[in-house]
Amino acid sequence: MTTETTGAAAEAADTDQPGRSLLEDPEEMRRSGYRVVDAIVDRWANLGEGPAWRGASRDVTEPLLHGPPPESGQPLEPLLETILQDVMPLAGRIDHPRFLAFIPSSPSWASVLASFLINGFNVFQGTWLESSGPSQIEVTVTDWFREWLGYPRGAGGLFTSGGSAANLIALVAAREAAGNPPSGTVYVSAQTHASAVRAARIAGIDGTRIRHLPVDTAFRIVPAGLRDAVRRDREDGLTPFCVVANAGTTNTGAIDPLAEIAHVADEEGLWHHIDAAYGGFAVLDPETRPLLSGLELGDSVSLDPHKWFFQPYETGCLMVRDVKRLEAAFRMLPEYLQDADWGPEHVNFCDRGLQLTRTFRALRVWLSVQRYGLGAHRREIARAIELAKRTEARIRTEAELELLSPQSLGVVCFRYVGGAAAAPNRLDELNREIQDRIVQSGNAMLSSTRLGRRFSLRFCILNTRTTAADVDLAIDGILRTGRELTV
Repeated sequence: MTTETTGAAAEAADTDQPGRSLLEDPEEMRRSGYRVVDAIVDRWANLGEGPAWRGASRDVTEPLLHGPPPESGQPLEPLLETILQDVMPLAGRIDHPRFLAFIPSSPSWASVLASFLINGFNVFQGTWLESSGPSQIEVTVTDWFREWLGYPRGAGGLFTSGGSAANLIALVAAREAAGNPPSGTVYVSAQTHASAVRAARIAGIDGTRIRHLPVDTAFRIVPAGLRDAVRRDREDGLTPFCVVANAGTTNTGAIDPLAEIAHVADEEGLWHHIDAAYGGFAVLDPETRPLLSGLELGDSVSLDPHKWFFQPYETGCLMVRDVKRLEAAFRMLPEYLQDADWGPEHVNFCDRGLQLTRTFRALRVWLSVQRYGLGAHRREIARAIELAKRTEARIRTEAELELLSPQSLGVVCFRYVGGAAAAPNRLDELNREIQDRIVQSGNAMLSSTRLGRRFSLRFCILNTRTTAADVDLAIDGILRTGRELTV
């Protein structure tokens, strides 16, 4: 036998063997899996004891973590320790009880377990053919959402990576429903999340045809302003086709007058999209639901279960009042997917959005609701709203604090004004310095915004771990720091 023949035979033998270089011993898999679970549980058990935020500049992270890829593999245990010691701690502790910045997230344990299963089973959920059970779960969970929103039968949707993707899918569906007008205009407010404006641009709407509508003193869209803007654009030969309303803005938690906007949208033939990524799940609280009246009238609604439904990132959703309009915008059936067409009763979720390859996000929500019950989720939403109301009341009692926007959902905006030592023309600089000192101390994580021309501190309360004592500790820190800076 020649050397050449021997080499070919050996190569053929290698191709008959599993890729052992990428497979782990089952016992090693169990050991490393238990190590990861232990690390997560230990973190959760001690979450409130550490700082609310910890980060590092690149000159710190690069020497720790940057370098060429190794040609040969390394033992797993020290690699996990590097991740746990040098990577994971240098990130926002978004589920910390005093992480009051931006819009936090505090996933439930069931949702984390679901994520582990989703990745371990490597579910492809683009078609019913390849994920019958998972697709049924997504059908079931989106039908729950349909009922909670008050949508009719025939409504439906899909899970997405988050509100940004949901807004983009909605804008594309709106554009297609309008016949893809070359001079289409979209209407938002100054309080609308930036992802909606980005979505409009990606959908081909020139920035000069994205209208920012006036808002009232509560930062809500003025419906008459929408009607006027639409009619002016029509007179100028443009084609108004979509308005984006808000059910819980990021800045202040403001809820636009949804029913009135729906009336204008109906009169003017606009697609009415509602960005409820933050506030939508507040419909589950009976006391708050009336504030969201009109949510059921939107042509489409963005939701983020990874915000106020206690799920891990990336768990978003888009719901559409008439799901056929969504499928009309996105459904394609190339030859290589002909086997996946099982008929309309078998949903291929790739026909409703951007992705063919998509993960099984709905399992997180399904397992959480089955494990804890809908009532537990409802109570946590209501508790956060009550805590935000209490926070507003506390701010009103403190002479050194000024309320800039009252509680709406879980958001409260305010600033430190101090006493005679706090010069009015220095308040922006003062509050920015207060924020910086609080964040660097680790006592709490705060974010800021601008309301009009005023720099504002901002609390967003939705974490299941956050208590009144945590909020008071943050406010006490703001007061103490403000006094120190104005001595």
